[in-house]
Amino acid sequence: MPTAARVAVHLARPHRPVLVAGTLSELSGPTTGLVELPLRLWWGPQRAFDLDEPTMLAWMYENVLREAIRVDELRAYLHGPTLVRVWPELNLPRGVRAAWEVRHARLRAASRLVAAH
Repeated sequence: MPTAARVAVHLARPHRPVLVAGTLSELSGPTTGLVELPLRLWWGPQRAFDLDEPTMLAWMYENVLREAIRVDELRAYLHGPTLVRVWPELNLPRGVRAAWEVRHARLRAASRLVAAH
């Protein structure tokens, strides 16, 4: 019996597969200033995030990584080098973290570097 390649489907939450960008370099979102997420990505009353404040930047990234269903959302709101920098501090569901780390060695390395210290 031939073995079939198994593809792990990681979930952001029940019945919602995680969307992962093909490359980190395609993520060219803003790195500073106020960013207002659309209602689909963040439904709280305050939808503007000040990216100059590290906690707000992390909070926005966590929401986009959990809620994005189109690659253009990832590209519009995430920035590849910034994602690598903040990756270890992000509070993400296991499925989201696993899906991104399987695809992107730089994120895996960032997590391992922090875990080693």
